[in-house]
Amino acid sequence: MDIISVEELKARMDAGEKLHIIDVREPEEFEAFNIGAKLIPLGRFQMMDVDELMPLKDEEVIVHCRSGKRSMTACLILDSMGFTNTKNVEGGMLAWQEKFGS
Repeated sequence: MDIISVEELKARMDAGEKLHIIDVREPEEFEAFNIGAKLIPLGRFQMMDVDELMPLKDEEVIVHCRSGKRSMTACLILDSMGFTNTKNVEGGMLAWQEKFGS
């Protein structure tokens, strides 16, 4: 697992890069504010119920949550499943909103 800053992530999104971004927050958090990531709550990672991500095993997978803690857990789970390029968004959506607003 590596770290990616919200600034780097936003720059890459603004540049139109095709990114695999996963939001591991709960649905109500996602509905309140999101950056267009795919929602897969952390509980599904903990149950290893992430089969739809398996085709991305050798690609970069960027994971975020509210503050960076749940996404770090999700990255560690993916790493244990053989994913080779996971990135945790440092500071999560709190950092995003502080830097860019909502």
